[in-house]
Amino acid sequence: MTALKNFSARHPRVAAWLALALGMVIILLWSAKDVGLLPTQLAALVVATILLAGLCVWIIGWEEEEQK
Repeated sequence: MTALKNFSARHPRVAAWLALALGMVIILLWSAKDVGLLPTQLAALVVATILLAGLCVWIIGWEEEEQK
């Protein structure tokens, strides 16, 4: 647990990206379970979701930089 705290303290944006991406992918997989997507389609959605989470963290970081 200490290593996780140290990592998030040293790399807050990466930690936020990982946490947000994990939550978003879990929601995606849960909501798409009965849709009947092909594995490649599901993989593409997972990759797009991870990139979207990174974009969200990056955009939120803009406000953080302006306040400094």
